[in-house]
Amino acid sequence: MKAGLIAAGQGERLRHAGITVPKPLVEIAGSPLIDHVLNAAAAAGIDEVACIFNDEADAVEAHCRGRRGGPPLTIVRRTTPSSMESLFALAPHLRDGPFLLLTVDAVFAPAVLRDFLIAAAGHADAAVVLAATDFVDDEKPLRLTLGADGTVTALGDGADGSPLVTSGFYRVDPGVFAEIDAARAAGFTALRQYLSHLLRRGYRLVGVRAGKTVDVDRPRDIAAADAFVRSGFAP
Repeated sequence: MKAGLIAAGQGERLRHAGITVPKPLVEIAGSPLIDHVLNAAAAAGIDEVACIFNDEADAVEAHCRGRRGGPPLTIVRRTTPSSMESLFALAPHLRDGPFLLLTVDAVFAPAVLRDFLIAAAGHADAAVVLAATDFVDDEKPLRLTLGADGTVTALGDGADGSPLVTSGFYRVDPGVFAEIDAARAAGFTALRQYLSHLLRRGYRLVGVRAGKTVDVDRPRDIAAADAFVRSGFAP
């Protein structure tokens, strides 16, 4: 299975706090964020990763090209206005079968990703399988509500009050790329809006409960993720 890795953001909240290192290279427990994600992908059996970095990410690309081991990388360089557009930029590399979609700022135990893919394989009819967690430490989490069979019944505003939020990784069927033009015409500016659009259009979305994930957006998240990794990923 291929994976797509979204790592094109500017890390504005970190920059505003004086952290000038590109977000993918921010160190968590002695290793850059992007290495945590790529190592987890390798441990989960991913064959190839298509990565998108922004136009300023020379250091990120150089780091990745210098890595040894792990799945081969296809690198796309483009500054995009949103995570949704980053996904669309990777579409030409991900159209030949279901793929794993990752975001560079999600820190989780490698076993969590492996177990997620095993569970997602049981939902082959789903357009998107979302990893879900009840660990919430985000300013704007994407909440979701699940039916008894795991089907996503509400996402975003419609799921207010749900204890579950998305974890930052997904198994995606490339058939969803048929909605690219419609999503752009609607003026969507975020991946979460695209997912909500798919749900409204009748695509089947499924949620699979996964372990704790720490989303690294703010300086205090770095400390939290560092402690999480050094604890051996204790819940």
